[in-house]
Amino acid sequence: MNSESFDIRQVCEECHVPNIDDFLEKIEKLYEVLIETNKTLNLTRIQSKEDYMNKHIADSLLMASHFPEIATKKYSILDIGCGAGFPSLVLAAAFPNLKITPVDSRGKKVNYVNFAAKELGLTNLEAFHGRGCEINRERKWQNRFDIVTARAVATSMKLFVEVDKMVKFDGRMIFYKTPDQINDEFEEVSKLSRKYHYKWRTTKIYELPGGDGLRQFLVGKITK
Repeated sequence: MNSESFDIRQVCEECHVPNIDDFLEKIEKLYEVLIETNKTLNLTRIQSKEDYMNKHIADSLLMASHFPEIATKKYSILDIGCGAGFPSLVLAAAFPNLKITPVDSRGKKVNYVNFAAKELGLTNLEAFHGRGCEINRERKWQNRFDIVTARAVATSMKLFVEVDKMVKFDGRMIFYKTPDQINDEFEEVSKLSRKYHYKWRTTKIYELPGGDGLRQFLVGKITK
């Protein structure tokens, strides 16, 4: 799909969004909130509506295309290093069945994500201020999430060390990556996590709908 044919509604259909009209209304509102807040807080370099829809909304949403159960299961999801709320705000707006917990070490961005969620009327998201490496050691955070995800944050190795205790025994780590990043990281993260009985796989490589780059998911799960 190239930029001329990019249709966010089609992406929503491919990602099994249950109420597309409601979702599109929410992401229009989110764009307004993002651009206004970005005037005083550095949230994103993406300014145009087209780039926002492709590089933030579609990119965040496409997890549900590769893992369609996200659209129906009552999963608890941790978004570590949530930044401006992508993918957490997008997933929460698209799938009310999910319970989303964004975490970031920067308090101003956590405050923004909670503010944006309130503006969008999202009751299935609450962001927290903290560092993954610290909360990973706290009992109340351990064995808590069905999915731990991260987008454009750190290497898979660093992420694994920071979140490994927070994933449920039958849960998964699903990291947003590029094919080049996976080529660089797959072997090392596999070695690092082997003693914890993690096995890793990748999804097929796909191109963003607007033709703005290749993406791939890296998935880790305990096999013992």
